[in-house]
Amino acid sequence: AKLAELAEITIGSHAGEEGKLFGSVGVAEIADALTAGGVEVAKREVSLPEGPIRQVGEYEIDIHLHSDVTQTIKVKVIAE
Repeated sequence: AKLAELAEITIGSHAGEEGKLFGSVGVAEIADALTAGGVEVAKREVSLPEGPIRQVGEYEIDIHLHSDVTQTIKVKVIAE
């Protein structure tokens, strides 16, 4: 329920002029941002089927809390 209330997180990362990140945003950064938002999430619960995020933008990410419980959240990656 807490995860559904959060619904969207924003992660800042260093990026070039064209929006390409220097590095990437992976499961660890997403889990840390969710935990900082008040929802305890382990890295293994974050699903990134296409691999780490390497561009600024908005992404739909699935969080698998239990075998029968999946919550989709919006991750917004912005340039710092």
